[in-house]
Amino acid sequence: MSELCDVCFSDKDYENAIKYYSEALEVNPSNAIYYSNRSLAYLRTECYGYALADATKALEIDKNYIKGYYRRATSNMALGKFKAALKDYETVVRVRPNDKDAKMKYQECNKIVKQKAFERAIASDEIKKSVVDSLDIESMTIEDDYEGPKLEDGKVTLRFMKEMMDWFKDQKKLHRKCAYQILVQVKDVLSKLPSLVEITLKETEKITICGDTHGQYYDLLNIFKLNGLPSETNPYLFNGDFVDRGSFSLEVILTLFGFKLLYPDHFYLLRGNHETDNMNQMYGFEGEVKAKYTAQMFQLFSEVFQWLPLAQCINSKVLVMHGGLFSEDGVTLDDLRKIDRNRQPPDSGPMCDLLWSDPQPQNGRSVSKRGVSCQFGPDVTERFLEQNKLDFVVRSHEVKAEGYEVTHSGKCITVFSAPNYCDQMGNKGAYIHLRGSDLKPEFHQFTAVPHPNVKPMAYANTLMQMGMM
Repeated sequence: MSELCDVCFSDKDYENAIKYYSEALEVNPSNAIYYSNRSLAYLRTECYGYALADATKALEIDKNYIKGYYRRATSNMALGKFKAALKDYETVVRVRPNDKDAKMKYQECNKIVKQKAFERAIASDEIKKSVVDSLDIESMTIEDDYEGPKLEDGKVTLRFMKEMMDWFKDQKKLHRKCAYQILVQVKDVLSKLPSLVEITLKETEKITICGDTHGQYYDLLNIFKLNGLPSETNPYLFNGDFVDRGSFSLEVILTLFGFKLLYPDHFYLLRGNHETDNMNQMYGFEGEVKAKYTAQMFQLFSEVFQWLPLAQCINSKVLVMHGGLFSEDGVTLDDLRKIDRNRQPPDSGPMCDLLWSDPQPQNGRSVSKRGVSCQFGPDVTERFLEQNKLDFVVRSHEVKAEGYEVTHSGKCITVFSAPNYCDQMGNKGAYIHLRGSDLKPEFHQFTAVPHPNVKPMAYANTLMQMGMM
């Protein structure tokens, strides 16, 4: 059995590794190594809640099993529970004082814990000022030797967008003045939107809905090549998780923000669970912005992300959100309209659920595999749709082998638009066409295209790059 699991790991077939370890645990339920290894498989498939539970179980069986502490620490890091992770790294360092890797992880985690404490102290001391107030964009000069795209009279135009996309394709950097102009303007546009955006498609109109893009810039360009550039007659909705993991997240987000400025009423963006500080700190976006620009620019991105709407309703019949439905029954569209979204998401409640929850095949609700929000069954979907007079929901948030999945008797649709996710999952990407005439989803699949040799997670926190041992 363990040989089968090893083959699955080397083939990156983590779903089958989980299946085989589960079968092995039915035969031998007191094997700490099986729990620890299944924990690793869950980590690789982003089921951090399950990974945490398995690592904890391994340590209950054998408190001296050091890999169990590593796995539990990594799970807690992924969930943003830095103090709990630090405790486990302390244990490893105490047992293995000469282990350089353990020492490095302990120091890195300790640094994050102290930084978070410092940020909390500052936040309680003063009302947070916006980065915009401290920027003087007008006085930023564009050097004579800069040959890249520039906004025209401070405005995004179609010519600018085409030039910027080509510039990014050649791995060149947009001038910081232009990046700041885009961010300041898009913050203004997004802050005027409601938390629930409501649009009407006419009989003859269609919209393209894309799922997670996760910094896979060259795959984003491929979507536009296959489906046409955004325009007033070719509207798009990108359903969150634009950044992190993929190492071209800046290029993705500046392109999407540029199109939002160019076509504010025909190009839509919703917030994902990765448009948040904790995720960006761990999974690469913060590191990428600091490497390509500055810490100050990341702070401005953080402010802008807080203004991204949380859900979109199409023709009063289709509800789109990044994660899914709610931990409790009775949530209405009016409740969504009232969400105060200009903040980091809380650990529970409707805002958290919209960003984090997942569907499950069985009725009812269960504990989330991710360790945040919940999983909801077909009966939950049915009741929510009936109460709110909706036909179906479209969500993203999960890798699907075919790029999309239809569940809950056609009433819960997942779309994911990052093919060969993280250069290793081998999945297709997909996008959906919805037409005003019938609102029947039409699925279009595509495969990954080559990209420059910069690995995913290149800018991620070192604990996430190396913490999967």
